[in-house]
This record gives sequence, structure tokens and C-alpha cells, in this order.
Amino acid sequence: MHQVGPDSTPPADALSQAVIEIERHVSSAGWDQPAQLFALVPTEDLLRAEPQLAAELGAEDASQPLTPVAQGELPGGLDDENLADALAQIEWPDGVSGCAVAVERIVLPASAEAGLSDADSDAELARMAGSDPRRHEVRMVAGVLREGGQFGAVRLRTHDEDSAVLTGIDLVPTLCQVLSLTFEPSVDGATVGRGLDDGPLDNRPLGDGPVRGLSDNKEKRP
Repeated sequence: MHQVGPDSTPPADALSQAVIEIERHVSSAGWDQPAQLFALVPTEDLLRAEPQLAAELGAEDASQPLTPVAQGELPGGLDDENLADALAQIEWPDGVSGCAVAVERIVLPASAEAGLSDADSDAELARMAGSDPRRHEVRMVAGVLREGGQFGAVRLRTHDEDSAVLTGIDLVPTLCQVLSLTFEPSVDGATVGRGLDDGPLDNRPLGDGPVRGLSDNKEKRP
């Protein structure tokens, strides 16, 4: 069994286990949900400090090194600007080893994105993307660790089965990058380092456009 404590880093597979658990938990409630945030807490620490809470969360033992703890819906809706602003306000306590976010998005193939540059507003952009027959409705779950490491899971609405969920470290890289900023040190409440107001990282929306892994570099898990 992996030992996870205050002075150790969770094993790499702990993050993938947590992300897959979160994706299945969120998916069990169906589609058209708001963005949801989760803290990832070392299970052994939770069992030791708050055994009653651990029992309520189903963490009876440390066979899964990280336990997701729901933080509720993120305010401001699902659009990229509001999501980035909400994440920019978060600063995790030391006992949190990682975090994850679940969002729903409409993604288009790269060939379809060129025409979206003609949109005059975000509302028009959403309307154009939502009416494109090539669109895919997807749920993305991105997870990161304080000490580094990222993992993502993507479910297509047209293939709404656990066995069809795509998983891997490079599926939603931009969303993972933004999520990692919640662990950056802050001075007077301001995040040190690159600001979220500087625009999307890698010049890509938080939804990452065509999801990396829909056609290549993908890993599937049952």
C-alpha cells in the first residue's frame, strides 16, 4: 500500500484514480450540470483527523490514496472567463494535496474552429458552436497535484458509457494549467506568477478546443 502523509507526495496513479472516481460520480447525476470543484485530500490524513467525515465520504481505508471532497458549484456559470475568475480566487490549505474540476463544454474539430472567428460576441460564438453539426458535447474532469502532475478524463454525450471515457495526462492541458495556479503562492491575496487575466494559457480556451485524445494520443480505461 502506498503511504500518503503530510511529508510525502501521492503516487502518480493516485491522481488518475481520483479523477476517474470524480468523473463517474458527476456523470451519475446526468448532463447539463454547472462546473464543480473538488479538493483532493490524502486518505490516511482524513482517516486520522476526521474519521466520521471519512466514513461519510466512503473512505473507510487508504486503498485509494486520495479522497475527493466536493467544494460545491463554482459561481458565475460555465463560460471560460467566469471559470478562470472563480479559480483565481482559490487558495488551498496545506492539507490539500491536489484539486479537480468538472466542466461541460461543446468542442469542435479543428477544421470547424476557423469559422468561429467571425463571431461578434461570446453569445454569438456559443450559438454558432452549438448549432454546428460537427460539435461534440463533452464533460471534462481535470485534476492536478500540488507537487506537480496532471490527469484528465473526457466523456462524450454521444458515447455516455463508463467504458467509453477517454483518460490521460494530456487530454485537457490548458484546464490543468489553470487549475495548477490555485496552488501558486500568493501575496496579499494575489496569485504570484502568470495572471488569469492575461488571457487563456497557450492561447486556447479553457475547454481546450478539440479535445486532445479524441483522435490521437488517447488512453482508455474500463
